[in-house]
Amino acid sequence: MISGTIYKDIVAAKSRREKKLVVLFDPDKLRLQRMEQALDLAVECGVDYFFIGGSLVVNDMLDELLVHIRQRCKIPLVLFPGNSFQLSYRADALLFLSLISGRNPELLIGQHVIAAPFLKMSPLEIISTGYMLIDGGVQTAVQYMSNTYPIPRHKDDIAVCTAIAGEMLGLKLIYMDAGSGAQHPVSGQMIESVSGAVQIPLVVGGGIKTPEQIHANFGAGADLVVVGNIIEQDPGLIRAMSAVKSDFM
Repeated sequence: MISGTIYKDIVAAKSRREKKLVVLFDPDKLRLQRMEQALDLAVECGVDYFFIGGSLVVNDMLDELLVHIRQRCKIPLVLFPGNSFQLSYRADALLFLSLISGRNPELLIGQHVIAAPFLKMSPLEIISTGYMLIDGGVQTAVQYMSNTYPIPRHKDDIAVCTAIAGEMLGLKLIYMDAGSGAQHPVSGQMIESVSGAVQIPLVVGGGIKTPEQIHANFGAGADLVVVGNIIEQDPGLIRAMSAVKSDFM
């Protein structure tokens, strides 16, 4: 994909009220046979993007996965880094995540300073993203590794004010995440409240297991929905999950 076009595509889709489905691959958890099935189904069903990342990924594993996917398909590869070392030129874009729901300065600006020289020289499309961790009912890897508290899942007002602040700071996306393995996904009410308060695209992920949940998230105002764990367990769900997008075209 031509450099700089992924974000433009997301914004254009939002203006048309079209929805995007994202499959998240965590190299730490992938089983090769299921990944091959997931890749084939993603191409067949028109998955829009792959997000690639995890909390403990090492660079060799990351590069290997990116090369393998690129050999199989042309779906854009977007890095979803857990830290400043999870970087690779082999992707198309990178979510430059600022953990605006927490108060850990390393994840607000510290690691960004370390990564900036690499990213400045890279061909990656950099998409500045306000990352908001939402309580999903269990302590997630993101919560543990980031040493931050998530926004309580019933505190819509905190989520709204946080998202507004992120937009005012010039961030291009808001990403609300209940975390991998969440018992409770981000509520439809919170999604609707945040979506109505900001104009930039809204990404939602964490704990999403069914096509019905995806439909509800889209209906509440999510522009992109991210699925990960459930696809690693049952790649066949991609077909039904992708079909949901047609209700919003």
